[in-house]
Amino acid sequence: MPSHMTIRNAATELGAGTMTSTKLTESVLERINDPAGEGLKVYVRRNDQRARQLAEASDRVQAAGHRRSLLEGLPISVKDLFDISGETTLAGSVALKDRAPAATDSPVVRRLIAAGAVITGTTNMSEFAFSGLGLNPHYGTPRNPYEREKGRVPGGSSSGAAISVTDGMAVAAIGTDTGGSIRIPSALCGLTGFKPTARRVSAEGVVPLSTTLDSIGPLARSVSCCAVVDAVLTGDDAPLPTALPIRGLRLGVVRTVVQDDMDTPVAKSFDRALSLLSAAGAVITEIDIPEFAELSQIYARTGFVAAEAFHWHQDLIAEKGHLYDHRVRARIERGREISSALYIEALHTRRSWQERVGERVAGFDAIVMPTVPIIAPEIAPLEADDAAFFAANALVLRNPTMINFLDGCALSLPCHTPGEAPVGLMLAGTAMQDRHILRVGLAVEEVLSSI
Repeated sequence: MPSHMTIRNAATELGAGTMTSTKLTESVLERINDPAGEGLKVYVRRNDQRARQLAEASDRVQAAGHRRSLLEGLPISVKDLFDISGETTLAGSVALKDRAPAATDSPVVRRLIAAGAVITGTTNMSEFAFSGLGLNPHYGTPRNPYEREKGRVPGGSSSGAAISVTDGMAVAAIGTDTGGSIRIPSALCGLTGFKPTARRVSAEGVVPLSTTLDSIGPLARSVSCCAVVDAVLTGDDAPLPTALPIRGLRLGVVRTVVQDDMDTPVAKSFDRALSLLSAAGAVITEIDIPEFAELSQIYARTGFVAAEAFHWHQDLIAEKGHLYDHRVRARIERGREISSALYIEALHTRRSWQERVGERVAGFDAIVMPTVPIIAPEIAPLEADDAAFFAANALVLRNPTMINFLDGCALSLPCHTPGEAPVGLMLAGTAMQDRHILRVGLAVEEVLSSI
């Protein structure tokens, strides 16, 4: 399978009979099993027989003249947080290996299979989804496709999800996003990622990080691909979103915090993208959102993500904490010190913060910022130095986290030229503006395709 294949291209070939799901799936399995590639570090759980059987079933459905969705017969990877019947959900950890197998598929997996998708397996991730860099000491860290010989991070926590798409081991991937875990690897690996409003996709049967912030969405090759997958995950049978006219589109470029500490490649790509959008007729307005400068202190004081994580992990840490990545365990155990009063304070603070930000962005079709202010750093220095790891982790999470706290929706689109380090441009909106942001994204993507 070509690594650049989109959902629509693959669906067209399957529909025309020039390719079968069985052949497509076999080509994917060959890539996964190639010892010279990243496949063995990309996938944590594999069931090649299931993938082949789903592909054969899809070919029979299509031979009978039916197509259940645009995902019919297409290989899709799923992050290692999702229950699949008969398998033990590992969440990128070894601490869950003796857990009972899942009795049923998670709703996300059920929807994918009902749509005709071929589940290739579950993908590697930051352990328990608690890092934006994608390092995993248990299963290895798949390398970013950019300057692969240097061994750059893939981004996290949906690290394997991103590389499964960049390396042609899936047409699209399902990830989760609590503070950027879909958008960060998409930005660092040159993909398009969509974080929906959290409530739109069921998190049942998914190992949680933060029950308040966890969102589920796709990493793929285009905005159109993300829209197709989002429709399946949400059960939305309305016509897929179409592009808004670029001329007159109101884009608020955020200055507060999110453009701090940009490295040169990111600043160059971001500025060039804004110039192209302005030349195409978009109305670009620089805006301040002072509330963004408050968020780091809100998290430092209340830390409700750690509180929610610790609630789920407390018994497991007591029994098997020695098996955790020490960096992950330290962040989770911070939740032990969060009182109920601080937790409730955080929820109240969040509501006020959301209202104030919502008022500031109400006049725009989308707010715009760099998805991540730096290009993908190299893995080895971060593995060797906790201080360097936590500094880089905080930096890559900083911008995407704003939208999770807002309970918003957001796309990350590539905005670099071929050969340059991958850079993501984020388009974001408030809660339940998902279809609108996808329409904005389609318009912006068309302009950026000229880069």
